[in-house]
Amino acid sequence: MVVAGLVLVGVAAAVHLYIFVLESLVWTGEKARATFGTTPEQARETRSMAFNQGFYNLFLAVEIVVGIVVLATGSTAVGATLVFVGAGSMVAAGLVLLTSDRTKTRPALTQLTPPLLGIALLAAGLAS
Repeated sequence: MVVAGLVLVGVAAAVHLYIFVLESLVWTGEKARATFGTTPEQARETRSMAFNQGFYNLFLAVEIVVGIVVLATGSTAVGATLVFVGAGSMVAAGLVLLTSDRTKTRPALTQLTPPLLGIALLAAGLAS
């Protein structure tokens, strides 16, 4: 169960790395605008906000990746803590999105489901 949990939080980290790229590196491009439903003008006006927000996503992904590496090297408590904090933050952010804008249900579930399942499997695996 530990490996399955780590794979799922790894998927969550990859999703957040992709979001980082969209928000911080290519925000005004066609792919990012299509993904987030913004016009060229809206993208230009919100560029600095998206740049900052993208880094939050990057930092969450880094927490998980570092946690996986640390856990794999035998420091279970520190590694699991990093994974749980990063993945838990992703779940919490997904819940905020879900409850604040019902039109964003699909992206919210995309954001929160892999880390939530990963947390559950990792916790179960570490407890056994």
